[in-house]
Amino acid sequence: MANKEKLFTDFPPVSTSEWKEKVITDLKGADFDKKLVWRTKEGFNVQPMYRSENLEGINVETLPNEFPFVRGTKADNVWLVRQDIDAKDAKAANAKARDILNKGVDSLGFKIDKQQLDKAYIATLLDGIHADCIELNFDVCGGKAVELVGLLADYFAEKGYDLNSLRGSINLDPMNAMLRRGKKLSAEQVAGKVAQMVEAGKRLPAYKVVCVNAVSLNNAGASCSQELGYALAWGAQYLDMLTDAGLSVDEAAKAIKFNFGVGGNYFMEIAKFRAARMLWAMMVKAYEPKCDCAAKMHIHAETSLFNKTVFDAHVNLLRTETEAMSAAIAGVDSLTVRPFDVTYKPSDDFSERIARNQQLLLKEESHFDKVTDPAAGSYYIENLTANIADLAWKHLLDIEENGGFFAAVESGRVQADMKATAEARLKAVSTRREVLLGTNQYPNFNEVAGDKIVESACCCQCGCTAEAGLDTLPHVRAAQEFEALRLETERSGRRPKAFMLTIGNLAMRLARAQFSCNFFACAGYEVIDNLGFETVEDGVAAARKAGADIIVLCSSDDEYAELAPAAYKTIGDGKEIFVVAGAPACMEDLQKLGIEHFIHVRVNVLETLKAFNNLLINK
Repeated sequence: MANKEKLFTDFPPVSTSEWKEKVITDLKGADFDKKLVWRTKEGFNVQPMYRSENLEGINVETLPNEFPFVRGTKADNVWLVRQDIDAKDAKAANAKARDILNKGVDSLGFKIDKQQLDKAYIATLLDGIHADCIELNFDVCGGKAVELVGLLADYFAEKGYDLNSLRGSINLDPMNAMLRRGKKLSAEQVAGKVAQMVEAGKRLPAYKVVCVNAVSLNNAGASCSQELGYALAWGAQYLDMLTDAGLSVDEAAKAIKFNFGVGGNYFMEIAKFRAARMLWAMMVKAYEPKCDCAAKMHIHAETSLFNKTVFDAHVNLLRTETEAMSAAIAGVDSLTVRPFDVTYKPSDDFSERIARNQQLLLKEESHFDKVTDPAAGSYYIENLTANIADLAWKHLLDIEENGGFFAAVESGRVQADMKATAEARLKAVSTRREVLLGTNQYPNFNEVAGDKIVESACCCQCGCTAEAGLDTLPHVRAAQEFEALRLETERSGRRPKAFMLTIGNLAMRLARAQFSCNFFACAGYEVIDNLGFETVEDGVAAARKAGADIIVLCSSDDEYAELAPAAYKTIGDGKEIFVVAGAPACMEDLQKLGIEHFIHVRVNVLETLKAFNNLLINK
């Protein structure tokens, strides 16, 4: 057997500067930072390579379930598979709950109908469900939350349960109601509600009865550091209110649960959850709790709605799976994977089964629950964790220095910040700097979606109605503007045809034809590709025979100076719109000839397609 130790001694160590020098050589003189260093939307740079020296100043020696809990709040990586149920009909909700408990779910979330809430309703809803074997979570109108605690405690006591051992939560979060519905509350009202709730929740000691619903920020488009920073300020506000009301920090912190969203930025999301536990632990520790266990952050994660689409909706399955992977690797306590079809209709048995099975595959086949914090020690992820923690802490301090989270919500600052973030992300989608597969890049050319849209629900899926009072968080999805454009085309009854006039350099014409087909298909246009034409006259004739509305010249920059004027002249006064694929050096000269339309990687795809719709559909 080969001597493994000798294998490594045979090769001298290579320094970072030597690696970088080799990379620069391979780049043939191109600027290393401009070519390979990635600027995240969080606001920090990501290097193309990380080495052990990048861990300097980062503590990687802690173990899972050890303060500050960056590696997890438990010794294993088991998480609860949660599914939420609308309990407007208590009997039907009970039947559904009992069914899915036999299909892999071990955490239930019930959306309670406040109009029906009474002892009989709870008995019907929970009939036959073993509350000591699973986690039970309840979402109810804030005005009914204390009553719900009492009804649950009475029911569990009648059934003979040990109330100290029951796991679950009640989603009381008055500041979330302010953010989502514009509900105007005073600081005294908020403090009174949460203090009263925690006092009532003492009958169910292991229940989390005050929640921080940072998922609302995630669904509005928040970045990882923004969501985390605001969530920490949110939690700190509740912590202050509860301790000011006379509760110990141990009682207050143990009553709080964090509901985060998890988006598609795979490694960044892993780092976000690791940073979240660490920062919350440090914050609670500053209050001097009797036990470090009070500093454990309890995290439920939900797959984001912001990046989910109506068109090519099965791509949502890929999105939710990578999001679920991020949450599982990061060690969340429970996870909800939203069904792929929730953007356009109520989920059904099929989509809910697939959503459950996505988590079960991670557990039963990929064994994600068998290794705790597998990201630990990764030079890259440890640095992401430190960077996100640093930025989130700055967000937190900024909020605290300006009066705290309640003041930021009451003044509309949080809502304004999120509106600006959402607008920036929508612009990034419209220019393809943020790609949504199947929507603004590589769409399904022949898909129609109008008939499958059953309802256009609020994208945050809250079922809420805005109240006259405060500004609310933006209710947006990244794909919504492209979807509106494509649905406009679909519902017009007239599907424009974009014909690719491919000619000249083989590689360039094929590349530009593919780019142009994808470009126009994003608006639902019919695209007609071709292998190539000998002359522009042949191409124009073929386009007219096909009934084209748009003729797209696809060739190389060098050939456009000759081919573009020839094609433009051949089209003449025809009804077709002439488009050049690319931004050649001769573009200004071509524009002087009257050629108006150019499509390339630097254009705003959405605005350009809207302009074509105005010419072809809305004229």
